[in-house]
Amino acid sequence: MRRLWRSRQAGPNARSDGGGIAFGDAKGSIARMTARTSAGVLLYRAREGTVHVLLVHPGGPFWARKDEGAWSIPKGEFDATEPASAAARREFAEETGVTLKGELVALAPVRQPSGKVIHPFAVAGDLDPASIASNTFELEWPPRSRRMQSFPEIDRAAWFTLEEARRKIIKGQRPILDDFVARLKAGREREPPT
Repeated sequence: MRRLWRSRQAGPNARSDGGGIAFGDAKGSIARMTARTSAGVLLYRAREGTVHVLLVHPGGPFWARKDEGAWSIPKGEFDATEPASAAARREFAEETGVTLKGELVALAPVRQPSGKVIHPFAVAGDLDPASIASNTFELEWPPRSRRMQSFPEIDRAAWFTLEEARRKIIKGQRPILDDFVARLKAGREREPPT
């Protein structure tokens, strides 16, 4: 969902598409903002010689009936005052209720179609998807009802093989899986014990 906001720098009629660029007002002035950034974690494990990755499904009414191409790595926004790795750990804990252990390995940043840049990290580990406890957000639902409802930021998590994950993950995040697979093949990532 795109958020529109007004930019005082660009004039009272300027708006942004949420991707970091403010559009000019009637007088043609333009203000540029920095692109939004997120950090996230691709948790992985090996079972009987097969690598699995943990993906999460967004909560709320917009995603309720979507599955293929709707899953994501646990991630969230951060600003320049916080290191990306710290933000990735924080967001993982907020969305799953689990504190990560282990060394985060930086994967290549990925620019989303919206302009947002994701800074992904990989780490070996394990957790029971049934045990996740996500934070929540409030949304006026149904639209224009003036009723605020609370929804979990993620409504479920699941382990997927790399092949399954490519079908489940949001298209803009597939390069994260590609980089991870390339590193596995190159022997740069340690696989957890089976």
